[in-house]
Amino acid sequence: MTNATTKITMPSTTRITKQIFSVCFVIFSFVPFVVALSAQTPQRIISLVPNVTEILFAIGAGPQVVAVSTYDIEPAEVRALPTVGALVDPDTERIIALRPDLVITYGSQVDLHTQLKRVSVPFFDYRHGGLEHIMVTMRALGQRTGHVEQAEKVARALETAIDRVRKRVAGRPRPKTLLVFGREPGSLRNIYASAGRGFLHDMLTVAGGEDVLNDIEKESAQVSTEMILARRPDVIIELNAASRLNEADLTAVLDPWSTLSSVPAVRNKRVVILNGPGLTVPGPRVIDGIEKMVRALHP
Repeated sequence: MTNATTKITMPSTTRITKQIFSVCFVIFSFVPFVVALSAQTPQRIISLVPNVTEILFAIGAGPQVVAVSTYDIEPAEVRALPTVGALVDPDTERIIALRPDLVITYGSQVDLHTQLKRVSVPFFDYRHGGLEHIMVTMRALGQRTGHVEQAEKVARALETAIDRVRKRVAGRPRPKTLLVFGREPGSLRNIYASAGRGFLHDMLTVAGGEDVLNDIEKESAQVSTEMILARRPDVIIELNAASRLNEADLTAVLDPWSTLSSVPAVRNKRVVILNGPGLTVPGPRVIDGIEKMVRALHP
Protein backbone atom coordinates (compact mmCIF):
# COMPACT_ATOMS: atom_id res chain seq x y z
CA MET A 1 0.00 0.00 0.00
CA THR A 2 1.09 3.61 -0.58
CA ASN A 3 0.42 6.70 1.44
CA ALA A 4 -2.76 7.49 -0.48
CA THR A 5 -6.15 7.43 1.23
CA THR A 6 -6.86 3.83 2.20
CA LYS A 7 -10.32 2.47 2.93
CA ILE A 8 -10.31 -0.99 4.43
CA THR A 9 -13.15 -3.22 5.51
CA MET A 10 -13.08 -4.31 9.13
CA PRO A 11 -10.84 -7.38 9.47
CA SER A 12 -11.86 -10.54 11.28
CA THR A 13 -8.34 -11.35 12.40
CA THR A 14 -7.17 -10.47 15.91
CA ARG A 15 -3.54 -9.99 14.95
CA ILE A 16 -2.22 -6.73 16.39
CA THR A 17 1.02 -5.09 15.28
CA LYS A 18 2.46 -2.17 17.19
CA GLN A 19 1.91 1.22 15.47
CA ILE A 20 3.22 4.63 16.33
CA PHE A 21 0.89 7.59 16.12
CA SER A 22 1.73 11.29 15.93
CA VAL A 23 0.12 14.04 18.00
CA CYS A 24 2.26 16.90 16.62
CA PHE A 25 1.43 19.89 18.84
CA VAL A 26 -2.36 19.88 18.41
CA ILE A 27 -2.97 19.97 22.18
CA PHE A 28 -2.30 23.70 22.40
CA SER A 29 -4.90 26.46 22.37
CA PHE A 30 -4.54 29.47 20.10
CA VAL A 31 -3.06 32.70 21.40
CA PRO A 32 -1.96 35.32 18.84
CA PHE A 33 1.77 35.24 18.24
CA VAL A 34 4.06 38.10 19.22
CA VAL A 35 7.01 39.25 17.18
CA ALA A 36 10.07 40.72 18.87
CA LEU A 37 11.21 43.06 16.12
CA SER A 38 14.66 43.92 14.84
CA ALA A 39 15.51 46.82 12.56
CA GLN A 40 17.16 44.66 9.90
CA THR A 41 16.00 41.75 7.75
CA PRO A 42 17.34 38.59 9.41
CA GLN A 43 19.98 36.59 7.59
CA ARG A 44 20.57 33.88 10.21
CA ILE A 45 17.27 32.31 11.26
CA ILE A 46 16.90 29.40 13.66
CA SER A 47 13.52 27.66 13.70
CA LEU A 48 12.41 25.48 16.60
CA VAL A 49 8.90 24.93 15.18
CA PRO A 50 8.74 22.38 12.31
CA ASN A 51 5.60 23.70 10.62
CA VAL A 52 7.01 27.23 10.67
CA THR A 53 10.23 25.90 9.13
CA GLU A 54 8.16 24.57 6.24
CA ILE A 55 6.49 27.96 5.89
CA LEU A 56 9.86 29.74 5.82
CA PHE A 57 11.05 27.58 2.94
CA ALA A 58 7.73 27.94 1.10
CA ILE A 59 7.91 31.75 1.14
CA GLY A 60 11.53 31.89 -0.02
CA ALA A 61 13.30 32.39 3.32
CA GLY A 62 14.91 28.94 3.33
CA PRO A 63 18.43 30.20 2.49
CA GLN A 64 18.31 32.35 5.62
CA VAL A 65 17.69 29.35 7.91
CA VAL A 66 20.92 28.19 9.60
CA ALA A 67 19.56 25.65 12.12
CA VAL A 68 16.35 23.82 12.97
CA SER A 69 14.78 21.66 15.66
CA THR A 70 15.51 18.00 16.26
CA TYR A 71 12.15 17.05 14.72
CA ASP A 72 12.42 19.00 11.46
CA ILE A 73 12.32 16.73 8.42
CA GLU A 74 10.61 18.84 5.73
CA PRO A 75 11.54 20.15 3.30
CA ALA A 76 14.46 17.84 2.51
CA GLU A 77 16.99 20.69 2.71
CA VAL A 78 16.59 20.97 6.49
CA ARG A 79 18.02 17.48 7.05
CA ALA A 80 21.51 18.81 6.34
CA LEU A 81 21.21 21.70 8.81
CA PRO A 82 22.45 21.72 12.42
CA THR A 83 19.85 20.89 15.07
CA VAL A 84 19.43 22.78 18.34
CA GLY A 85 16.92 20.80 20.40
CA ALA A 86 13.15 21.13 20.26
CA LEU A 87 10.07 22.36 22.10
CA VAL A 88 10.92 21.06 25.58
CA ASP A 89 14.71 20.84 25.32
CA PRO A 90 16.11 23.78 23.33
CA ASP A 91 19.91 23.96 23.45
CA THR A 92 20.20 27.60 24.42
CA GLU A 93 23.99 27.70 24.39
CA ARG A 94 24.16 26.23 20.90
CA ILE A 95 21.44 28.56 19.67
CA ILE A 96 23.31 31.63 20.88
CA ALA A 97 26.65 30.30 19.59
CA LEU A 98 25.20 30.15 16.05
CA ARG A 99 24.72 33.95 16.18
CA PRO A 100 21.09 34.07 14.99
CA ASP A 101 19.40 37.35 14.20
CA LEU A 102 15.95 35.74 14.50
CA VAL A 103 14.78 32.65 16.40
CA ILE A 104 11.38 31.06 15.74
CA THR A 105 10.01 29.89 19.09
CA TYR A 106 6.79 28.45 20.45
CA GLY A 107 4.76 30.39 22.98
CA SER A 108 5.36 27.95 25.82
CA GLN A 109 9.17 28.35 25.66
CA VAL A 110 9.22 31.02 28.36
CA ASP A 111 12.70 30.24 29.67
CA LEU A 112 14.17 30.42 26.18
CA HIS A 113 12.47 33.78 25.61
CA THR A 114 14.08 35.10 28.77
CA GLN A 115 17.53 33.92 27.65
CA LEU A 116 17.12 35.41 24.17
CA LYS A 117 16.03 38.76 25.58
CA ARG A 118 19.04 38.74 27.88
CA VAL A 119 21.43 38.56 24.92
CA SER A 120 19.28 40.79 22.67
CA VAL A 121 18.40 38.09 20.10
CA PRO A 122 15.03 38.82 18.40
CA PHE A 123 12.45 36.05 18.26
CA PHE A 124 9.20 35.28 16.49
CA ASP A 125 6.84 33.79 19.07
CA TYR A 126 4.45 31.38 17.34
CA ARG A 127 1.40 29.49 18.58
CA HIS A 128 -0.98 27.20 16.73
CA GLY A 129 -4.44 28.40 15.75
CA GLY A 130 -7.10 27.59 13.21
CA LEU A 131 -6.70 26.95 9.52
CA GLU A 132 -6.73 30.67 8.66
CA HIS A 133 -3.84 31.26 11.06
CA ILE A 134 -1.55 29.39 8.66
CA MET A 135 -1.99 32.16 6.10
CA VAL A 136 -1.70 34.83 8.79
CA THR A 137 1.63 33.33 9.82
CA MET A 138 2.84 33.18 6.21
CA ARG A 139 2.16 36.87 5.70
CA ALA A 140 3.69 37.87 9.04
CA LEU A 141 6.85 35.91 8.29
CA GLY A 142 6.98 37.41 4.83
CA GLN A 143 7.06 40.87 6.40
CA ARG A 144 9.61 39.84 8.99
CA THR A 145 12.02 38.05 6.62
CA GLY A 146 11.86 40.31 3.59
CA HIS A 147 9.70 38.04 1.40
CA VAL A 148 6.42 39.94 1.34
CA GLU A 149 5.47 39.24 -2.27
CA GLN A 150 6.27 35.53 -2.24
CA ALA A 151 4.53 35.05 1.11
CA GLU A 152 1.44 36.77 -0.25
CA LYS A 153 1.52 34.60 -3.36
CA VAL A 154 1.81 31.37 -1.34
CA ALA A 155 -0.89 32.45 1.14
CA ARG A 156 -3.32 33.40 -1.63
CA ALA A 157 -2.71 30.15 -3.48
CA LEU A 158 -3.47 28.16 -0.34
CA GLU A 159 -6.59 30.22 0.37
CA THR A 160 -7.76 29.65 -3.21
CA ALA A 161 -7.19 25.90 -2.96
CA ILE A 162 -9.12 25.73 0.31
CA ASP A 163 -12.02 27.77 -1.13
CA ARG A 164 -12.09 25.49 -4.16
CA VAL A 165 -12.59 22.47 -1.89
CA ARG A 166 -15.35 24.25 0.03
CA LYS A 167 -17.23 24.91 -3.19
CA ARG A 168 -16.71 21.35 -4.43
CA VAL A 169 -18.31 19.78 -1.37
CA ALA A 170 -21.04 22.38 -0.91
CA GLY A 171 -24.46 20.76 -0.92
CA ARG A 172 -23.17 17.26 -0.25
CA PRO A 173 -24.25 15.36 2.89
CA ARG A 174 -22.00 16.18 5.84
CA PRO A 175 -21.40 12.90 7.71
CA LYS A 176 -20.83 13.07 11.46
CA THR A 177 -17.12 12.33 11.77
CA LEU A 178 -14.71 11.42 14.54
CA LEU A 179 -11.21 12.59 13.59
CA VAL A 180 -8.65 10.59 15.62
CA PHE A 181 -5.00 11.60 15.69
CA GLY A 182 -3.63 9.35 18.42
CA ARG A 183 -4.37 6.30 20.57
CA GLU A 184 -2.58 3.51 22.37
CA PRO A 185 -1.28 1.04 19.76
CA GLY A 186 -3.36 -2.10 19.41
CA SER A 187 -6.24 -0.87 21.56
CA LEU A 188 -8.96 1.76 21.93
CA ARG A 189 -7.38 3.28 25.02
CA ASN A 190 -6.12 6.86 25.32
CA ILE A 191 -7.88 7.99 22.17
CA TYR A 192 -7.23 11.62 21.22
CA ALA A 193 -9.44 13.32 18.65
CA SER A 194 -10.05 16.70 17.10
CA ALA A 195 -12.63 18.73 19.00
CA GLY A 196 -14.57 21.92 18.24
CA ARG A 197 -11.80 24.27 17.20
CA GLY A 198 -8.28 24.33 15.77
CA PHE A 199 -6.79 23.59 12.38
CA LEU A 200 -7.70 19.85 12.34
CA HIS A 201 -11.32 20.72 13.08
CA ASP A 202 -11.22 23.36 10.34
CA MET A 203 -9.69 20.89 7.86
CA LEU A 204 -12.49 18.41 8.54
CA THR A 205 -15.15 21.10 8.14
CA VAL A 206 -13.67 22.35 4.85
CA ALA A 207 -13.57 18.75 3.57
CA GLY A 208 -17.31 18.39 4.11
CA GLY A 209 -17.57 16.63 7.45
CA GLU A 210 -19.38 17.50 10.66
CA ASP A 211 -17.09 17.14 13.66
CA VAL A 212 -18.86 14.81 16.08
CA LEU A 213 -17.07 16.64 18.95
CA ASN A 214 -18.05 20.06 17.63
CA ASP A 215 -19.55 21.14 20.97
CA ILE A 216 -16.25 20.72 22.86
CA GLU A 217 -14.54 24.13 22.76
CA LYS A 218 -10.99 22.81 22.63
CA GLU A 219 -8.56 21.81 19.91
CA SER A 220 -8.46 18.21 21.09
CA ALA A 221 -10.19 15.87 23.49
CA GLN A 222 -9.45 12.51 25.04
CA VAL A 223 -12.43 10.33 24.27
CA SER A 224 -13.61 7.01 25.69
CA THR A 225 -15.29 4.18 23.84
CA GLU A 226 -18.45 5.04 25.79
CA MET A 227 -18.38 8.54 24.30
CA ILE A 228 -17.90 7.14 20.80
CA LEU A 229 -20.84 4.78 21.31
CA ALA A 230 -22.96 7.71 22.46
CA ARG A 231 -21.90 10.10 19.66
CA ARG A 232 -22.40 7.46 16.94
CA PRO A 233 -20.16 8.88 14.19
CA ASP A 234 -21.01 8.01 10.59
CA VAL A 235 -17.31 8.08 9.67
CA ILE A 236 -14.15 7.56 11.70
CA ILE A 237 -11.00 9.03 10.18
CA GLU A 238 -7.77 8.05 11.87
CA LEU A 239 -4.54 9.89 11.09
CA ASN A 240 -1.44 7.72 11.09
CA ALA A 241 2.06 9.19 10.90
CA ALA A 242 3.58 6.27 8.99
CA SER A 243 4.70 7.06 5.46
CA ARG A 244 3.28 3.77 4.24
CA LEU A 245 1.37 0.83 5.70
CA ASN A 246 1.33 -2.70 4.34
CA GLU A 247 -1.71 -4.95 4.53
CA ALA A 248 -0.71 -6.45 7.88
CA ASP A 249 -0.11 -3.01 9.37
CA LEU A 250 -3.51 -1.77 8.21
CA THR A 251 -5.20 -4.82 9.64
CA ALA A 252 -3.49 -4.25 12.97
CA VAL A 253 -4.55 -0.59 13.05
CA LEU A 254 -8.16 -1.31 12.14
CA ASP A 255 -8.76 -4.44 14.20
CA PRO A 256 -9.50 -2.73 17.57
CA TRP A 257 -12.36 -0.73 16.04
CA SER A 258 -14.28 -3.95 15.33
CA THR A 259 -15.27 -4.09 19.02
CA LEU A 260 -17.57 -1.08 18.45
CA SER A 261 -19.81 -2.85 15.94
CA SER A 262 -22.90 -0.83 16.92
CA VAL A 263 -21.27 2.45 15.84
CA PRO A 264 -22.49 3.38 12.33
CA ALA A 265 -18.96 4.04 11.05
CA VAL A 266 -17.84 0.56 12.08
CA ARG A 267 -21.04 -1.22 11.05
CA ASN A 268 -20.98 0.40 7.61
CA LYS A 269 -17.23 -0.13 7.12
CA ARG A 270 -16.41 3.56 7.09
CA VAL A 271 -13.34 3.54 9.31
CA VAL A 272 -10.66 5.14 7.16
CA ILE A 273 -6.92 5.32 7.81
CA LEU A 274 -5.11 8.33 6.35
CA ASN A 275 -1.37 7.94 6.56
CA GLY A 276 1.52 10.31 6.01
CA PRO A 277 3.71 12.44 8.28
CA GLY A 278 2.31 15.78 7.11
CA LEU A 279 -1.33 15.29 8.07
CA THR A 280 -1.05 17.05 11.43
CA VAL A 281 1.32 19.82 10.32
CA PRO A 282 -0.34 23.26 9.95
CA GLY A 283 1.72 24.51 7.04
CA PRO A 284 1.88 24.55 3.23
CA ARG A 285 1.00 20.83 2.94
CA VAL A 286 -2.31 21.24 4.74
CA ILE A 287 -4.27 21.20 1.47
CA ASP A 288 -3.03 17.65 0.80
CA GLY A 289 -4.53 16.53 4.10
CA ILE A 290 -7.81 18.26 3.29
CA GLU A 291 -7.99 16.51 -0.08
CA LYS A 292 -7.42 13.13 1.60
CA MET A 293 -10.27 13.90 4.01
CA VAL A 294 -12.53 14.79 1.09
CA ARG A 295 -11.90 11.40 -0.51
CA ALA A 296 -12.58 9.66 2.81
CA LEU A 297 -15.84 11.55 3.40
CA HIS A 298 -17.13 11.61 -0.18
CA PRO A 299 -15.82 8.48 -1.93
